Amino acid sequence: MKSQSSSRRTLVLMVKVPAAGRVKTRLARGIGLGPATNFYRHAVSCLVGRLTRPGRWTVLLAVSPDAARKTPALPGRLHARIPQGRGDLGQRMQRVIDGVPSGPVIVIGTDVPGITERDIAQAFYRLAGHDAVIGPSPDGGYWLIGLGRRQRRLRPFRNVPWSTSAAFAATMRNLADSRVALIDQKADIDDAADWSRAGPARSRRIVAPQPPSA
Repeated sequence: MKSQSSSRRTLVLMVKVPAAGRVKTRLARGIGLGPATNFYRHAVSCLVGRLTRPGRWTVLLAVSPDAARKTPALPGRLHARIPQGRGDLGQRMQRVIDGVPSGPVIVIGTDVPGITERDIAQAFYRLAGHDAVIGPSPDGGYWLIGLGRRQRRLRPFRNVPWSTSAAFAATMRNLADSRVALIDQKADIDDAADWSRAGPARSRRIVAPQPPSA
């Protein structure tokens, strides 16, 4: 089997500018606006730092809103940034995937603070022998999707009901004719119930939320 070139591996983080009222709104309703915003800010910062490994893959930040992609409020100033563009989550992810250089690409969000370098390395490894890789979530969605992008151009996001328990199943149906690898399940933190279930794990995986510096 031909090995993948690390210089052609791309890891895309779908990120939002960490502005109060624009991120983690469902979580904010349960734990407060400030703590929810700080959680998101620190989660993004720690993920970018943890997953940046020169020589293994290239990290790319896909930013929303588009006009804010140069904001200093986001970490990773040395990483390339692109706009997510308009449309639902699937349309935005497809646009990002189609726009990056050739080679395997993995897309993750920033709602799962426990993602590690090992998780990403495993996903790229599985892509060497598969058309796609998915990391499912217990709520019926998924925290990671990757495409090998060989001969066929896959369209895994068609008619996917985002933010529902059917998102994973719909994506798998779109990939019915493809070789799909599944990796470890991980839970995201969308609301106060998720926050409570994560418990001490969230502080082990990211810096605990702190108030902004004066």
